[in-house]
Amino acid sequence: MTRDECQWTLVYDGFNPEQEGLRETLCTLGNGYFATRGAAPDSRADGIHYPGTYLAGGYNRLTSIVAGREIENEDLVNLPNWLPLTFRIDEEAWFELGDTDLLSFRQRLNLRCGVLYRILRFRDHRGRTTRWQERRLVSMANPHLAALEVRLTAENWSGRLTLRSALDGAVTNSGVERYRKLEGRHLETLEVKQADDDTLLLRVQTSQSHLQVAQAARTLLFRNQRPISAEVVIRPGPDGIVQELSCDLQQGDIVTAEKIVAMHSSRDPAISEPALAALQSLRRTGRFNDLLAKHALAWRHLWDECDIALEDHSNGRTLLKLRVHIFHLLQTVSIHTVDLDAGVPARGWHGEAYRGHIFWDELFIFPFLTLRLPILTRSLLRYRYRRLTEARRAAAAADLPGAMYPWQSGSSGREETQRMHLNPQSGRWLPDNSHRQYHINLAIAYNIWMYHQVTDDHEFLYFYGAEMLLEIARFWAGLATYNAAMDRYEIKAVMGPDEYHTAYPDSDPEQAGGLDNNAYTNVMAAWVLNRARDVLDLLPELRCRQLCERIGLCREEVDNWQDISRKLRVPFHGDGIISQFEGYGDLEEFDWQGYREKYGNIQRLDRILEAEGDTPNRYKLSKQADVLMLFYLFSADELALLFEQLGYPFDRDTIPRNVAYYLERTSHGSTLSQIVHSWVLARTDRQGSWHLFQTALDSDIGDIQGGTTAEGIHAGAMAGTIDLMQCCYLGIEMRADILHFDPVLPQDLTCVRVRLRYRRQVLDVTANHEMLQISSLAFTTDTITVAYRGQYRQIAPGGRRTFNLFVPCRQAEKEQCPLSKQDQK
Repeated sequence: MTRDECQWTLVYDGFNPEQEGLRETLCTLGNGYFATRGAAPDSRADGIHYPGTYLAGGYNRLTSIVAGREIENEDLVNLPNWLPLTFRIDEEAWFELGDTDLLSFRQRLNLRCGVLYRILRFRDHRGRTTRWQERRLVSMANPHLAALEVRLTAENWSGRLTLRSALDGAVTNSGVERYRKLEGRHLETLEVKQADDDTLLLRVQTSQSHLQVAQAARTLLFRNQRPISAEVVIRPGPDGIVQELSCDLQQGDIVTAEKIVAMHSSRDPAISEPALAALQSLRRTGRFNDLLAKHALAWRHLWDECDIALEDHSNGRTLLKLRVHIFHLLQTVSIHTVDLDAGVPARGWHGEAYRGHIFWDELFIFPFLTLRLPILTRSLLRYRYRRLTEARRAAAAADLPGAMYPWQSGSSGREETQRMHLNPQSGRWLPDNSHRQYHINLAIAYNIWMYHQVTDDHEFLYFYGAEMLLEIARFWAGLATYNAAMDRYEIKAVMGPDEYHTAYPDSDPEQAGGLDNNAYTNVMAAWVLNRARDVLDLLPELRCRQLCERIGLCREEVDNWQDISRKLRVPFHGDGIISQFEGYGDLEEFDWQGYREKYGNIQRLDRILEAEGDTPNRYKLSKQADVLMLFYLFSADELALLFEQLGYPFDRDTIPRNVAYYLERTSHGSTLSQIVHSWVLARTDRQGSWHLFQTALDSDIGDIQGGTTAEGIHAGAMAGTIDLMQCCYLGIEMRADILHFDPVLPQDLTCVRVRLRYRRQVLDVTANHEMLQISSLAFTTDTITVAYRGQYRQIAPGGRRTFNLFVPCRQAEKEQCPLSKQDQK
């Protein structure tokens, strides 16, 4: 391959059963509506392979018995497998890769056009050599279509070839080992039939949510691009349907099988019924190459908007990994997501980890989307707005005002966090208190504000965003309790982002748990209360009055927000170290060296310690950034203002001390951890930041958590690496309606080029170690202001501005504190 092709192609040479689950995840194809794992079409779920197809927002609930209790879980449903396509020669056994002598194997994922290729040669027990060439796509042009093409070459044999194509509805959710003892049969078969001479139809329904899904498949054979009049046998079954096509081959013949599939669900707009819609979509579809041309065009247009170009010392590997991340994010959320009632799941639509639930990962995902395809962020925020009523109910059930969004969300917006979780290291089922991560509400409020800052989308703020943000502010005001002795407000019994600390040492694990005055939570709560008052000022007078009347918000309540936002407690210990929570400084230090020597990989210390009969609650350790999230989301100036508002001194010199303190006490048990730590080191230790960035790039490609990627991608970590490149290293901040840049590239990174959208302008940005250039594409819209280090320039559509950068030796003062996220004043 050429250098350019290498930067667009993920390649696997040789078949490795132990790596197959990882490859299937990373070779998943999707379009924002549905996704199909990159399993071989001749494979089945057997411990090596795991075919899976998932519909965005396609959930179902089942009840299981866990440790003697009835537990209901909502899962992203594994839908019927449309891939099955295999063959046999004469009347012998069906092809099994493990039964052959594999001569060569190569699998390629072309990121530029979204096509998966598999090429293999093998020899069977009779010495017959066959070549298998496969192309596969899930259409980005039409969200309901997918296609598979296989070319079989009879290299040294002649005989009767039979191809078997199928739609398999006898699938279960079994892709995550620790869930396999739970109920996993979600589908009921409603209809199996041969629709016409060439077409199979399968219609199923989920058992509880009654979501109907129909698949229609057409498989045709061609020799030298001419149709073959094959002998066809149809075999319907209770949960699927099989089509067998037979023809005679001579040595050297090449037969091409094209399988085109259409899929619709009962939730699709503008259809009568999913089976009818699937049949109609299939009948209106041409051959594989017809689909490929439109699909490749759609991907080219997406890359026009979303690509990153860079030059570094990795011989193109860094760029390839970033493109893999962009590719999978755009398969998870695309233009086809806009009209869906779906959020963005932490593990993509690529597998069954976390049951397809939506967490706080959108905090890391939205910056990429908002600066590239803001309509997608708007759509995903509306997923939250549709669940505002449920969030209000949850708050009311907890005797709190406002809206309390769940830590894990699925179909309805109720709390989907499991009540029990399995530690695979000990085999024990344990109480799960992670629903106390109320900081998800802080993330939602932050995302609303950020979206408005980038887009200036007043209509969204007026009709959706303001109401959510105000109700979230109400929740935090209600959760805060006044301590008269300290003249401070406290927020108690919560969990921070760390997740290792769920309660205080020696507390009863069966009790509710939680910790007091988590610093990240309290500072962010003060920020949310500030922004809520800002939102009221941004609303037109009539709209503000109407909204306040509708939700019953009065002036006294808003005034109370100001009081709380100035008196929330932030604990400290040591030399200006912000305590992760009240009492953190009293915990024991952890024996990091001893545990590394004993276990090697200690990313999941929670599981290790529990298996030993111990608990992380006793120690100063973290799974991922907690306090340091403040330096990730806010600039030093913004934090100084927040701490001053709260009545605490804030010395910029404390930032690197806090970063160093918590970095050496973090196990990086979450893939998000390297993202945050790379960000906060970007100005004080650029080489260390670049190293952590490279580690984050390998989170899924290198499966650094030892097997978790086979269960689904880590979408937040993927998006976080892109944001590091486009915002952190370019120094992008948005303050007071000005787009600020302050590039400081790591030494190994010589040039970055990105295309961004800011307030209806499309900007091409190029930066190296000496120069920053910003070019605006021609478009009818308003002028914006861009800035670098106090130099302000107006830029109109079609204009260009260039800044000469300060050399690094002049940045010593700046480098005393890490670059952080924009403060969004």
